[in-house]
Amino acid sequence: MTEQAIVTQEAQARALSDDEIVRKAHRSETRFALIGLTVLIVTMIVLMALIVDFAIDGMARIDRDFLTSFPSRRPGEAGILSAWVGTALVILVTAAMAVPLGVAAGLYLEEYARTNWITDLIEINVSNLAGVPSIIYGLLALGLFVQTFQLGQTIFVAGLTLALLILPIIIVATREAVRSIPLEIREAAYGLGADKWQTVSGYILPAARPGILTGAIVGMSRAIGETAPIITIGALTFIAFLPPSPIQSTFPYVNADWLNSPFTVLPIQMFNWISRPQAGFHVNAAATGLILLAMTLLMNGLAIWLRYKIRKGIR
Repeated sequence: MTEQAIVTQEAQARALSDDEIVRKAHRSETRFALIGLTVLIVTMIVLMALIVDFAIDGMARIDRDFLTSFPSRRPGEAGILSAWVGTALVILVTAAMAVPLGVAAGLYLEEYARTNWITDLIEINVSNLAGVPSIIYGLLALGLFVQTFQLGQTIFVAGLTLALLILPIIIVATREAVRSIPLEIREAAYGLGADKWQTVSGYILPAARPGILTGAIVGMSRAIGETAPIITIGALTFIAFLPPSPIQSTFPYVNADWLNSPFTVLPIQMFNWISRPQAGFHVNAAATGLILLAMTLLMNGLAIWLRYKIRKGIR
């Protein structure tokens, strides 16, 4: 066999080997796509089944009286006014505490912190805290905020507890969003004479805003449905009054007394009704669950819409 024939056979063997590698890569990609599609379909089927079940049982119960009435011992007269108002106020405190702290911590760890064993330890703990069961945060809040600091079982403590719960999620989302910004943007900002803070605040943070916003609202969506930490700190299961309004008609027009008010939230109200033996309370629980799902889906839809608008503005 001539040398040219040997070279030709080796080239054909390499070509066959490359083709086999490409085919294996395509098969792996197809399998992964099918697995991902299957998981997505199963998840959507479960979600739609849950929504349909809630809608069949509780849709007829949702009306103006149900949204504007206080809980009652009579199923037909019971409403969720105190529950949805309490949920809104707790989530307001959660957002005010968790989002600024989470974004600031994520920016510091990604842009300013030096790489050493301390920052490595912080990063490991932040990642681990994102997977800690929510009941642990409730026990922490009970021992620290309620019993040690004597802050009481109030809206402020509930918001602070849920803020601790979602803080690792916001930190991780902020770091990933900042990390995805191309290096060329930083180099261009430095080339224009910007310092570190000007680069971060004027270029990096606006470009990373869609990812940060998505992480924040995903964290809020988790917080809105949490029950364990709220029950642990002593939220009420039956409350027939509203906290003071955050806005008042006289100067200084802002009232902070509502932060120290007792409260209940939609998941606890739902849990209370589903534990009752009467069928009417089960219908009320289904209606409450439908409203809770609608609030969660609305928050996620808002995140998608804001992310689209922000990205469109950046382009």
